Amino acid sequence: MRYEHVCVEAVCCTLPPHIVTSDEIEAQLAPVYDRLGLPAGRLELMTGIQERRFFDPGTLPGTISAQTVNKLLDHCQLDRKYIGALFHGSVCRDQLEPATASGVHHATQLPNAALVLDISNACLGLLNGMVFIANMIEMGQIRAGIVVGTEVGRDLVEGTIHDLLHDDTLTRKSIKNDFASLTIGSGSAAILLCDRKLSQTGHRLLGGNFQTDTSSHELCAGGVEAQKHGDHRPRMQTDSESLLVAGVNLAIPTWEQTKTTLGWKNEDVNRVFTHQVGKAHRKLLLEKLGLDTSLDYPTVETLGNTGAAALPMAWALGIENQILQEQDRIALLGIGSGLNSLMLGVQW
Repeated sequence: MRYEHVCVEAVCCTLPPHIVTSDEIEAQLAPVYDRLGLPAGRLELMTGIQERRFFDPGTLPGTISAQTVNKLLDHCQLDRKYIGALFHGSVCRDQLEPATASGVHHATQLPNAALVLDISNACLGLLNGMVFIANMIEMGQIRAGIVVGTEVGRDLVEGTIHDLLHDDTLTRKSIKNDFASLTIGSGSAAILLCDRKLSQTGHRLLGGNFQTDTSSHELCAGGVEAQKHGDHRPRMQTDSESLLVAGVNLAIPTWEQTKTTLGWKNEDVNRVFTHQVGKAHRKLLLEKLGLDTSLDYPTVETLGNTGAAALPMAWALGIENQILQEQDRIALLGIGSGLNSLMLGVQW
């Protein structure tokens, strides 16, 4: 993928108000830890996650996504009349039908001529949305578009804690598949892309590459199984160790192809934003790609794993904290269960 006419006009995020520490989660799980002989502090020690954030109970993703889109447009100079597409790309949605993007479109008063739909692809939904919008801009179908997503992790974490407390068959081995669920946080992010002729920033989306390894599609699976769990909260089972290895192994050829497409070498990269999973994932990923950890902007320690919103949230916070300089070459390194990897290059 190479783009000549696409700019990243704005990136922003919305942080939830409620902070929940890993220590608080482990305090709730004290009976389980005592029975299995697990040491306190295990969650933060293994993941590096000190805390994560949650929205109010019952918050719908679309409600927050609309707030994030309005915030995005209020902070840039692009008129809403130019928005020709709105995609909602998070794992979490308001309902199966209609698209969550429909409610967001209505709440943000975007043009009726806009293409409105949801994109579902695990932790890559927002990056996939960037590609679809960029393609439409490059082909002249639209002049600008927004991809937004909001992950609400409270129900998954609280449902997992409930299950662990009431599972008498739990062992030190079987609890591992639930461990990743306790790292989940909440958050929202939105990205505005536009035609180069409309841009006030000149931040160019240059292109990128994608690769897949669907032989690993069963390593992480989530959904709602009300009959099994007795409620409608989502649950997730993750083989974290295998997923870590398979994901990084997929990232290596994706990065090599991306560099070839962009004409980059590792030393050309000034900043990196990755999918935020945990400290072990970040360390191994950057090590295998030959990128220095100082180039990255980690947020997982205080936000947890926020799914499809994780990478763009880190990007938005990096912009907000003014870590980017003019002409910086930025690598967006996306990996999602399935397995899929999508990497993009931006000239700031």
